Amino acid sequence: MYSLSHKLLLACIVSLLAGASVSASAIAEAPSLRVCADPDNLPYSNQALGGFDNHIAALLARDIGRKPVFVWARSRRGFLRERFNKGACDVLMGVPEGMKHVRTTRPYYRSSYVFVTRRRDHLHIASFDDPALDHQRIGLQILEADYSPPSLPLIRSGHTAQLVGYESFGKNAGSIVRAVADKEIGVAVIWGPLAGYYTRRQSVALSLTPVSPSVDRSGVPFVFDIGAAVHTNDADLANKLNRAIAKNAAKIDAILRTYNVPQLPLAKDGGA
Repeated sequence: MYSLSHKLLLACIVSLLAGASVSASAIAEAPSLRVCADPDNLPYSNQALGGFDNHIAALLARDIGRKPVFVWARSRRGFLRERFNKGACDVLMGVPEGMKHVRTTRPYYRSSYVFVTRRRDHLHIASFDDPALDHQRIGLQILEADYSPPSLPLIRSGHTAQLVGYESFGKNAGSIVRAVADKEIGVAVIWGPLAGYYTRRQSVALSLTPVSPSVDRSGVPFVFDIGAAVHTNDADLANKLNRAIAKNAAKIDAILRTYNVPQLPLAKDGGA
């Protein structure tokens, strides 16, 4: 889960999409591709179409000859059951590969939870067993009233009293990164895309270090391959999106880099 000016960002995206083989008039007449997206959840999506998943979804839709139409829905508990699986949309962006109750595409990026610290502090924390954590206030994202997965090894390592929770969605999603920059906390453990996006918006230099190992000894993963989801019976759409993701890998990578998304190498075949 971060700066370029808004004008430069728009120029970047226009340049990326300029080579699309489907004309604007053809897109206007094309069948729609309904994409469920959160209306206020940068850097992923918002109603101003300012998130990287907005841009990637539009790129993929146009590549398969469909017109992207965003269906605004909060991605909270019960969303799959109450909205997606009841046909509110055709595609859901930004889901972990192999997610249950949907058919996932090949991933379009791979990222990790990261430790965020102030560069001037020279903490170099990469592991939950690092003794440098012992005297730090540790920021974690809160997901549906619970701490995010990094809480499990931190609690096991005896850091429960040091944990500080921050919102994961909406206008306050970047508060956890600002808290590191402002010395409210010493370190935060954050999903990479959000950390990268908001790190670029701070006046203080921050360091991002991927959590290691990528899977905790209790089996909790901290690295995820992220793709799109379609309905379980829609193999045709999944196959079309898989081809579009593979074809547009360089353009997708450029979009993600524009948003400062920390990326790890995908498998050579990109998954499926």
